[in-house]
Amino acid sequence: MRIALGSDHRGYKQTAHLVDLLGSQGYQTQWLGTCSEQACDYPELAWKVGQAIKAGEADLGILICGTGIGMSIAANKVHGVRAAVVHDELTAQLSRSHNNANVLCLSADLLGERFIDKIVEVWLKTEFEGGRHARRVAKIHAIEEGHDPAEMKA
Repeated sequence: MRIALGSDHRGYKQTAHLVDLLGSQGYQTQWLGTCSEQACDYPELAWKVGQAIKAGEADLGILICGTGIGMSIAANKVHGVRAAVVHDELTAQLSRSHNNANVLCLSADLLGERFIDKIVEVWLKTEFEGGRHARRVAKIHAIEEGHDPAEMKA
């Protein structure tokens, strides 16, 4: 599985750790951007990861900033990205099983390294359930295309 990662200055250390950890677990990682601990603008990194997803260069993405919120807002502007801010194992599991999230957004300021590791583990191992959730994800896609999701046939 190919995973694109990005972070601003506040998520730099956690992203460096994840690149090493995921690589040791056999994942193909690509750290997009060269942000360091010097201040940088998170929308640029969110865009790069979103573009990798959109272009099929990565299967999933992980973004880390201070809260995860800014990354999520920016990444969700890229067509085809379903980015979710996740704060625990349950929201990690549900973001994949119910929402088929393809970008995980995490908080460097609110989550410790071991907790981030566990969240990422759960997120990567969880499969999309499909079923009634597929209909809802299709409605998200309809919104992206500028259509009223209520007009979709069941």
